[in-house]
Amino acid sequence: MTLLPLPAFSDNYIWMLHDTHHAIVVDPGDAAPVLQALGSMGLSLQAILVTHHHSDHVGGVDALREATGAAVYGPAAETMPQPVTRLAGGSVVSALGLRFVVLDVPGHTAGHIAYYCAHADGGPLLFCGDTLFSGGCGRIFEGTPAQMQVSLDALAALPGDTRVCCAHEYTLSNLKFARAVEPDNAALQEYTAHCESLRQAGQPTLPSSIATERAINPFLRTRQATVAQAALGADASVNPQEPASVLAALRQWKNEYR
Repeated sequence: MTLLPLPAFSDNYIWMLHDTHHAIVVDPGDAAPVLQALGSMGLSLQAILVTHHHSDHVGGVDALREATGAAVYGPAAETMPQPVTRLAGGSVVSALGLRFVVLDVPGHTAGHIAYYCAHADGGPLLFCGDTLFSGGCGRIFEGTPAQMQVSLDALAALPGDTRVCCAHEYTLSNLKFARAVEPDNAALQEYTAHCESLRQAGQPTLPSSIATERAINPFLRTRQATVAQAALGADASVNPQEPASVLAALRQWKNEYR
């Protein structure tokens, strides 16, 4: 089984998983890179998994369905290209002989979902859309900080070797902000150097891992005293004992950070 991030737009990744014959893709905002990959590798598209309704995640769905006949799966509570099999937390998708369990992870959007496969070649897999990024999390457009905190807690509880396949190459900018929050975090400094080396070589920084994100991502570290104190420094109204309050302050700080 091969996992590939297909670049799209300026910083999106459309994740493709294939077994040399059949493939699935996740969040195809653009059909062109998927069709090119399918054609060049002689693959048949079996399924399209969608995490949320934003156009840079669903824009290529209709064209891919038309061209390949692939089944489409997406969140139950969001507007999706039709026809689509609707999914909510606890639903299961079987594709390529793999079992993907659906997790409800609202916050970025109201009905955002993620797909988790516990048993895949190379270790567990998480397709988390725009909820969790390496070193960061998605903007809170439709949900609340409390919802996002619960969603991120659920993802952080997954096994440490879970590969985190998020949908954007935001890593270096996220790590710059993370260092402003925790300048003395040695794991963060080491990971930053690793990611900078990858980008200089023209390589993606992804997938990350849950273990790495627990160690370096301030949005998964809202219960750490260093992170809570940094959030309090950015917003004096923060309750450092309340993780969602810390997260809300971090997210607002990140929104304005340059």
